[in-house]
Amino acid sequence: MKNIPNLITITRMLGTVVLLVIKPFSGQFFIIYLLCGISDVLDGIIARKMNVVSKKGQILDSIADAFMVVVLLSIFAPSFQLPLWSICWIIMIAAIRLASLGLGFIRYRQLAFLHTYGNKAAGIVLFCFPFLYIWLGLYAATILVCFIASISAVEELIINIISKKLWRDIKSIFSLCYSTDSFGIKR
Repeated sequence: MKNIPNLITITRMLGTVVLLVIKPFSGQFFIIYLLCGISDVLDGIIARKMNVVSKKGQILDSIADAFMVVVLLSIFAPSFQLPLWSICWIIMIAAIRLASLGLGFIRYRQLAFLHTYGNKAAGIVLFCFPFLYIWLGLYAATILVCFIASISAVEELIINIISKKLWRDIKSIFSLCYSTDSFGIKR
């Protein structure tokens, strides 16, 4: 029973692989796409409800999220014919994320994926990109997603630079102000 959340996460990863072989934006694509999104929410809720939250589960969830982002970018970029400026922006965001992961690994000797509100917001808008595209158009949807992803990437990098210990469930950079571990102020 305690492995149910991790099995849901692994199922999301398998569903993400299926997205690569299905015609983009077909009915089947959106069904699997939505199931992947629902499973991303459910695994955490179930883990908390069953009181089986674990570091392994958090890392697996973050890896599944990163994997889905890479797959979605590989599907969206050619499908939407993103302009060069947006591709450069996406590369910059990826570079900041990789720098943050690298720094976190050097400092904490483990992958430093953080579950901040900013990262959650970036994940939600990225997941909603196809719908935002229909509603707002390509340029506005791209700017919105890249803007929020940039803020969350920079926030995560700054947290990994100034925090003295790995705090995966940190809510935002402002949480450090209340952390004994970062600035000597009690929470």
